[in-house]
Amino acid sequence: MSRSLRRRAEDCLQSMWRARGVASTLLTPLSWLYGRAAARRQSRQAAGAWRAPVPVIVIGNILVGGTGKTPVTAAVCRFLRDSGWHPGILSRGYGTRPGASPRLSDEAADSAHLGDEPALLHAATGAPVAVHPRRALAAAALLRAHPEIDVLIADDGLQHAALARDIEIIVQDARGVGNGRLLPAGPLREPPGRRQRVDWLITQLGAGDAAPGDPPSGPAGPRRLTMTLRPDHLEHLASGRQVAWADWLAANRGAPCSAAAGIGQPGRFFAMLEQAGLALARTLASPDHRAPPPAALQALPAGPVLVTAKDAVKYVPPIDPRLWAVHAAPAFSDPDWLSGLESLLRARADTLPHKDPGRH
Repeated sequence: MSRSLRRRAEDCLQSMWRARGVASTLLTPLSWLYGRAAARRQSRQAAGAWRAPVPVIVIGNILVGGTGKTPVTAAVCRFLRDSGWHPGILSRGYGTRPGASPRLSDEAADSAHLGDEPALLHAATGAPVAVHPRRALAAAALLRAHPEIDVLIADDGLQHAALARDIEIIVQDARGVGNGRLLPAGPLREPPGRRQRVDWLITQLGAGDAAPGDPPSGPAGPRRLTMTLRPDHLEHLASGRQVAWADWLAANRGAPCSAAAGIGQPGRFFAMLEQAGLALARTLASPDHRAPPPAALQALPAGPVLVTAKDAVKYVPPIDPRLWAVHAAPAFSDPDWLSGLESLLRARADTLPHKDPGRH
């Protein structure tokens, strides 16, 4: 399937999943089967879950498509590092072909080895990274290679119950739970009630987005906050030169600029740029985890072409000199939530038995 057809197919699914229409209703029997199979799998995993000798934070979602968990993971990692912790990052490594052993950033830190999101997280935080579909294997390998690690952060993996966790964070967007149905009749990997059993529920809101109508949390429900992403600085991919967003915008405001994205919600990236003051001459969207190909980028109008940082890690020399990677920074409705996270982390870390990571 071509990139354009795949993108259109993804858009059709997202449209179907917004409401409980005829197509969605016809697929509900498959959703029941999916839900039962997923519940049985998670139950088996949880029964034999591996407990790491250090606390584990899982940052994930129950909604298909990009919701913003990677910038949250980076923000958590940087805050904990600045607070004196030594974090390591775990990921599935989507887009790679893992073997029996996990892949480590010590071996290679590019997207071909780690996958796009793990490579981006390593570049953005400097934290060591391990990738493997079996997160417990990745965790054990990372702890053996880096015995200084005292907290593990799993980017995604909310549904991977084989790795015991101490803190859970769900990141959603303005879609909320969509039509409230499980795959394939809806966009959910788990029932909507799963959100009530995590520690934090973070909602990313883009330009013009309204917060979803989530039910109020009870006394034991998650702490809630919202997040917006804003351009922080740009990196010229051919030279590595970095420029603050305000300075770049002032220098290029009159030039015809285009933007391209191969992420779950490319429209959100384009809207962020426009809200930040950039008029876009053209936009180009590719399927998630598939960076727009160089040939398609070259067909865009003359002038700068802005791409996401997630896509940028996939481009190798020679790189089109028009390409600029946009590095966005999250702004949270509760700036102190990370301090609360660190306090909870310390409390839960104190309850863990002390083990030697090298024995796993």
